[in-house]
Amino acid sequence: MNAITPSDRGLAPFEARLSSFQDATRKAAAGDLALTGLPGPRVEAWHYTSLRALNSYIFNEPDTCFNESAVQVILRSLIPQSGCLEPLPRLVLVNGRVVPALSSPAASLPEGVTFSAFSGSPDFGMQASPQRDPLVALNTALAVDGIKLVVEPRVKAGRILLISLAMSSSGAISFHPRHSVTLGEGASLTLIEIAAGSEGPGAYFHNPVLSCSVAEGAHLEHIKLQREAADAIHLATVYADIASHATYESFTLGLGAVLARHEVHATLRGSHAGVHVNGAQLLGSGQVGDITSVITHGAPDCISRQTVRNVLTDRARAVFQGKVLVERVAQKTDGYQMNQALLLSPTAGIDAKPELEIYADDVKCSHGATVGALDEEQLFYLRSRGIPDAGARQMLVEAFLTEAADLVQDEVAHAALGTALTEALVSRIAAWENAS
Repeated sequence: MNAITPSDRGLAPFEARLSSFQDATRKAAAGDLALTGLPGPRVEAWHYTSLRALNSYIFNEPDTCFNESAVQVILRSLIPQSGCLEPLPRLVLVNGRVVPALSSPAASLPEGVTFSAFSGSPDFGMQASPQRDPLVALNTALAVDGIKLVVEPRVKAGRILLISLAMSSSGAISFHPRHSVTLGEGASLTLIEIAAGSEGPGAYFHNPVLSCSVAEGAHLEHIKLQREAADAIHLATVYADIASHATYESFTLGLGAVLARHEVHATLRGSHAGVHVNGAQLLGSGQVGDITSVITHGAPDCISRQTVRNVLTDRARAVFQGKVLVERVAQKTDGYQMNQALLLSPTAGIDAKPELEIYADDVKCSHGATVGALDEEQLFYLRSRGIPDAGARQMLVEAFLTEAADLVQDEVAHAALGTALTEALVSRIAAWENAS
């Protein structure tokens, strides 16, 4: 059987791997991609975020062997033994594959929580339209492994770590993990996700897809820390399906990668459900960070909230696209969006596109966006009290981003985000001095 030929250059880096598949789902996804290609600037959802960076490499499938000592070094930097995350049960993937030796044994997971690997029983769950979500179709064609978590009804599962590490020893690689989290009626879980990688001779492309199913009365808090390597590409898609009286709360902190996108599709399917899709980004050195969401109110008396804050230096660029769709049945909807950005350099920029699409007539929906620089009066006040300029800038930026991180309810996740944010701010003081 012949290999699939991409319709444009966008899929050329994956042409060798998008060959014939025996599995009907993979074969269909690869065939659809051959017709549509990857999205370009004419696709509205990707108008502000270019995927040209993918054309710089030929992405190979990562080797199953890796430097275990180097992985342990990364793990220790992410989860120091004295840190708040160290005691938590963890599921670790390296280059998109679950590594049992680095993960907690199944017996250490809370009672009522079951884990299995995607590789053992592939189940693609929610399917996306290739016309709308071609990166999910690419994931469907190339997914090798991932995690499947199931929390039984009325089980309080506590906190679980999901860690995705990248190790590129020779040449560019790509991996496409497929994750799913299912909460039964009245269950609860805090999933703390960390994506990180090592600087190596080859770039890498991390294209994860996570499907979340939150049953009636359940609560899922999903906290994500993105600390990919400087030359990495991280394009993540999340689907959340929320039943009545259930909640899905998420927060993503974007620090790494040359190109990153965190895209959330949340659907409120039952009355009195709620969803929070919050985030913050600290970008510099030509990084591009994109936070995109589509929140669909498909039932009455539901609430959605989204707050995103960005701090941009040098030639960094951020993108915020937030759409709230209120269907006709969704009366008494309460929806709110706010995007704020601090530009610390005249060459930094942000594209913001909040959207409201409303078909019901009894709703309360609003959105807003602000863009500005640091307050000169506040800087003067701090400098007048003996604080150096770089330190004053750090204090104001940290306060700006910490206010966004305060939306995280879980105290352990909040502490971990605060530590990562402080470390990133300290490392970028020199950039702020140049930007000023």
